[in-house]
Amino acid sequence: MASTDDALAIVGLILAIKKLIKPKRYRTVWCKNWLRKREQYSHINLLNELRFAPKDWHNYLRMDEETYLKLLSMVTPFIRKRDTVMRQAIPPHERLTATLRFLATGRSYEDLKYTTIISPQALGVIIPETCDAIYKVLLKDYFKFPQSEEEWKNIAKRFEERWNFPHCLGAIDGKHIDIIPPSGSGSYFYNYKGR
Repeated sequence: MASTDDALAIVGLILAIKKLIKPKRYRTVWCKNWLRKREQYSHINLLNELRFAPKDWHNYLRMDEETYLKLLSMVTPFIRKRDTVMRQAIPPHERLTATLRFLATGRSYEDLKYTTIISPQALGVIIPETCDAIYKVLLKDYFKFPQSEEEWKNIAKRFEERWNFPHCLGAIDGKHIDIIPPSGSGSYFYNYKGR
């Protein structure tokens, strides 16, 4: 009798465990249908229209078309990928445009996927690669970094003289970081950008 009760308890336990363990879900599609229609829905079509409105082009990418094309020609050898049997590679101009939109807006990859028609996972690879390429091609002619301790100190001194902010080497505008302000700080930490 005890063995029958034990057997029933074991069977019940096994059934309970099976209900708790969720079966592994397999992806039903390789790529979402709308992501395959990049040529149709992508922001590249918008760029083609913006060529006739230079101010809007500049507002969209934060640079004029001539500068964009020059930058594209410089970074293309570093960001061009080969097509495979499985899919076509994302062209360099789409890679650069997605990166520039990310840098201009600070939007998340998840949000950017709707305008670029590129998956967030791919954007997570494309944007750092493109930023590295931009850095490589612009480093020699456009980025000058101090070469000695004296040059660094001189920058900090000029920054303090101009902005009355000691021990600082520069500032970046455009990114707002949510913080909890110190108590009694009044409106010193109020964000007027609406966040």
